[in-house]
Amino acid sequence: MSERSTVAAALASVRSRIALACTRAGRDPSSVTLVAVSKTHGVPAIEAALAAGQRHFGENRVQEAQAKYPALKAAHRGLRLHLIGPLQTNKAAAAVALFDVIETLDRPRLAEVIAREIARQKRAPDLLVQVNTGDEPQKAGIPREEADEFIHQCLDMWDLPVRGLMCIPPVDEDPAPHFAWLAACARRHGLGLLSMGMSADFETAIAHGATHVRLGTAIFGARPPVEAGQIRSPAAR
Repeated sequence: MSERSTVAAALASVRSRIALACTRAGRDPSSVTLVAVSKTHGVPAIEAALAAGQRHFGENRVQEAQAKYPALKAAHRGLRLHLIGPLQTNKAAAAVALFDVIETLDRPRLAEVIAREIARQKRAPDLLVQVNTGDEPQKAGIPREEADEFIHQCLDMWDLPVRGLMCIPPVDEDPAPHFAWLAACARRHGLGLLSMGMSADFETAIAHGATHVRLGTAIFGARPPVEAGQIRSPAAR
C-alpha cells in the first residue's frame, strides 16, 4: 500500500473507534476532535492525512513545526496546528505566531510571556493549561494542587484565552482517575475543552469527556528514528 492509502485506512479505523467510544458514552462523535500527532513524521505523511480529510495536527517542538507547517498552512485552508510539547519561554514568540492552539501552558513565567506576545503580535491562539495530574517530577505541567490558582491567574490577571485543560497521565497508572479529575477541574472553571487521551487510552478519555484526543502511532505508525539534535525537515522522508 502507498503511504497515502495506509494513512487513510488508519484514519478511517481511528475515526470508527472514536465514533464507537462516543456511542458507548452517549455522546455525539462530532464533539470529539482528533489531533493527528505528526512529530518526527515528514510532509508526505501529513499530506496523506490532509488528503483523507484530517485538519488538526499536533507537534511537540516549535522548531520542527516551523520547518514543516508554514507552507502546509498556506496550502490547506482550515489546517489547525496544536503545540502539545513543553514550551520554552524563548520559543513563545514563534509559538504564538505559528500555532493555532498551545496546549502546554504550565507556569506563571510562560503565561506572562505569552500574554506579552499576544499583545505584541495581535494574534491569540487558543490556550490549554497542562496539569501534571500525576505530580511526576520529570513531567511538564502545573502541579495538581496549584492548578486552580494558576487557572484563575491566567484568566483574571493575564486575561489569556484559556479554553481548557490538558493532561498526560502516568504510563503505569489507570488513566481514568486522572481524566475524571481533569474534567472536574475544567467544570469548576467553566472551561469547555479537554485534551486527554492518546493512542493507548483515548477511548477511556472519551468516556470521561475528552473533546480532543491526540493520536500519532495509531495514524502514522511508529515514529521514524531521529538523531539527537536533528530536526526532520520537509525534505526528510
